[in-house]
Amino acid sequence: MYNSFYTYPYNPYIRQPIIPSYIRLLHAAPNAPAVDIYANGSPIARNLSYRRFTEYLAVPGGNYNISVFPAGRTTNPILSTTISIPGGSIFTIAAIGIPSSITLLPIEEPRMNIPSGSLMLRFVNLSPNAPAVDVEIQSGNVIFNNVTYTGISQYIPLNPGTYIFNLKVSGTGQRLLYVPNIRLEAGRFYSIYAIGVVSGTPPLQVLIPLDGNTYIR
Repeated sequence: MYNSFYTYPYNPYIRQPIIPSYIRLLHAAPNAPAVDIYANGSPIARNLSYRRFTEYLAVPGGNYNISVFPAGRTTNPILSTTISIPGGSIFTIAAIGIPSSITLLPIEEPRMNIPSGSLMLRFVNLSPNAPAVDVEIQSGNVIFNNVTYTGISQYIPLNPGTYIFNLKVSGTGQRLLYVPNIRLEAGRFYSIYAIGVVSGTPPLQVLIPLDGNTYIR
């Protein structure tokens, strides 16, 4: 579920291989076209459409000049910026915003222990016009509170099972989205990504991928 983008030499001073970082890309900018993405002039994603993730790519830690183009083009980038990836880290890098103002949001997936028999879950608000959001489960418990646009909650442990999630305007009973029948398994890391537009097109929805810190060592 991940690819090597570079070859990693041995460090002659410590005689150990350099530990790579891993990144995947997410297109979460509603109404933006499919894109090609380049890092330091080399392609790392082609024809990446809205709602889609790439596989994880192994890269050296460092600074990267990122250019985002409409798919099939290499002039007049939608975005040109620099991001820093620490060595040995895991990130999802999301293209977010509206077509006239797209940015990249690096979202780290920290390595940590999972309590025995549990899973780890967090919430990321990538809906550009969403208010602050509370996430409630079927028991009525709010598990994530007041997560604003581009906000990234901490991971929390949960028991495995099938969940219903309600996304609500923070501090109110106003429901923005009902998400039923989500099966989450023990020993795994998940992120709930809210994407889309509140009361618009494409509509508000969630993506709940398996995060790379589940299996990348």
